[in-house]
Amino acid sequence: MRGVVIHAPRDLRIEEVPIVPPAPLEVRVRIEAGGICGSDLHYYRHGGFGTVRIREPMALGHEVAGVIEEVGAGVSHLVPGMRVAVNPSRPCNACRFCLGGQRNQCLDMRFLGSAMRFPHVQGGFRQSLTVDAAQAVPLSDTLSMAEAAMAEPLAVCLHAASRAGNLLGARVLITGCGPIGALAALVARHAGAAEIIVTDVAAAPLVVAERLGITRAVNVAEEPEALSVYARDKGTIDVLFEASGSAAALAGALDVMRPGGVIVQLGLGGDGALPINVLVAKELQLRGTFRFDREFELAVALLGGGAIDVKPLLTAILPFERATEAFELASDRNQAMKVQLAF
Repeated sequence: MRGVVIHAPRDLRIEEVPIVPPAPLEVRVRIEAGGICGSDLHYYRHGGFGTVRIREPMALGHEVAGVIEEVGAGVSHLVPGMRVAVNPSRPCNACRFCLGGQRNQCLDMRFLGSAMRFPHVQGGFRQSLTVDAAQAVPLSDTLSMAEAAMAEPLAVCLHAASRAGNLLGARVLITGCGPIGALAALVARHAGAAEIIVTDVAAAPLVVAERLGITRAVNVAEEPEALSVYARDKGTIDVLFEASGSAAALAGALDVMRPGGVIVQLGLGGDGALPINVLVAKELQLRGTFRFDREFELAVALLGGGAIDVKPLLTAILPFERATEAFELASDRNQAMKVQLAF
């Protein structure tokens, strides 16, 4: 079979990859849809991110869905022909974080399409993928494969919302309106936020955001003072989801945060100066959020039940043989929100 394999920056190849028969308690999934994530783009454009670098050819992809093709011994709840979304996380379930209920912090995590460990964990952009049976989550009959492949980024945002706390009636600001920012807006709306303001420095993502039922979309490149209305009385924003990874975006939002407000840092970026005095004086709560755990199953259920509609985010679906074209399209924020590959 074939897969989409990265060898070096901008060196993406369609090549033969091995078929892996399922061991006991594993299943082999025929992949049908795979979404291109920001981390995939970092591998494609830069060969990695931070200290994480490609050291051997690696199949990319961790937002995937498909059909069970083969089951290993001991698997009784999944059968060939069953449609599933694949959870890319495979925690060890034995370390102190797994045993303590923080499986997303597993000390021996195997995450699809990740160069964090060596040998790398090969990803899901391949015609079939073998995973632990617990990673295959059955789908509603009404859910398309393209929607199912959005379960992973939706799970990321559901976990971020859990880090924020109760959003019912809250005024929420989201800085950065890529796929994660847009999904955060959908999650905030589902959680009962009373007002959702989304910002970006590009116009095209904000056009998509306006279709999601948000309160206001602001292009801060064109209207740098537009948020000042929320700065009255020491600030009026209850929760900030910072999804751009920009230190400037985080620092610039502190004036509009109410005292005691919660900041959830979703975006990954470089280091930047943090106005500690403002955090202290306003008693702001800065919280990190990393991947997800049980939220993956919740994401599949919400998508399957129609509670969250991700279809407005799906920009294009290209055959996996055109992966380089798809990655270039996904890199252009003026043209694309979420680009997927069909297998």
